[in-house]
Order: sequence, then structure tokens, then C-alpha cells
Amino acid sequence: MPLHYLALGDSYTIGEAVPPASRWPAQLARRLRAHGVAIDDPRIVAVTGWSTDELAVGMDAAALVPPYDLVTLLIGVNNQYRGRGAGEYRGEFARLLRRAVGLAGGRASRVLVVSIPDWGVTRFAREQGRDAASIAHALDVYNAIARDEAGRAGARWVDITPISRHHPGLVAEDGLHPSAEQYALWTAAILPAAAAALK
Repeated sequence: MPLHYLALGDSYTIGEAVPPASRWPAQLARRLRAHGVAIDDPRIVAVTGWSTDELAVGMDAAALVPPYDLVTLLIGVNNQYRGRGAGEYRGEFARLLRRAVGLAGGRASRVLVVSIPDWGVTRFAREQGRDAASIAHALDVYNAIARDEAGRAGARWVDITPISRHHPGLVAEDGLHPSAEQYALWTAAILPAAAAALK
């Protein structure tokens, strides 16, 4: 009986602008199988543009069937893009994380919180005349909140933000979302935490 994997998020989880097989949750499942872990393809609940509150509504509508053996959560870039406050993000993220732990059968160590990448380094941001430093600062604040809440909950934290900052050219044709190659780098960073969670 294969293990079950639920991936919660937004455009970064659904893999906007890359083929389905190139999404990092799909790559992660393949890498886990290559390491001898019998895990099925991820159930993905994610839509491009979703913020924390929209993910919560999407989860309500998704007819999820817990417990899941692995749950990943990456959400918040659209809160930042819309200029929403850090306090609002903390409250909504904490509620999502509690739900994620519940969907993992109460096993917080089976939940991986993945940091928000920095879209301010992308060609899209430059073409839009956006201030890369202010975007980086806002995302650092959001990621500090997510890391803190993960620690409080006993969930695992994976920081992929430096990868996005060190490889600004690894983007899809839209100039904004990560390419398959960047997702492969994320997957390599997430894999050890996922393998540890499933031991």
C-alpha cells in the first residue's frame, strides 16, 4: 500500500508554466520512489494566485481523505503581492498549519513547511519596475513567521528562498515562475526532510 502525499499551496506548488511532471511535488515523489519509498503521486490542492484565505476555502472544497503520510505547505506570496499585513498572515498561516497537521493524522513531523521564494529577483519584477529590496524584506518577514509557526507546531521547515535568489535566471517563459530546473534544485533541498519525515 503506497504512502499518500498531499501538497498544499499556490502557483509554486501547482507548477505554473511548467509541465505537470516538472512540478516540485511530482519531482519529490519520483525522488522518494527512487530512494525506495513507496509513495503515490501527490494530491495537489493549489491554484495560481491563491492567498492563505483562498487556500483554506480550496481545502474545504477539495474532499480530502486523511490521513496523509506526508503534507507539504507553501503559501503566502500572494498575500505579500497584495500588500497584506504580516499579522494577518501569521493568523491565517497558523490555522492552515493546524489543518495540515490534522490532515497528517496529527503527526506534525510529517508536515513540511516550505519557504516562499523571492519573486523580486525575476525578470517579471524588473519589467514591472518593482523594488527588489522591499519585496525581499517583506518575504523575509513572512518566512520568519512561517518558520516560527512551523517550530511551534513541531513541523519541519525547508528554506528554498536562497535557491530562488541565487538562480534568478532559472524561470519559466513567463519570466516569473520557476523553471523545471529550479524546481529540481528545490526538490533536492526538500528531499532530506521528506525522507526523514517518512522514516
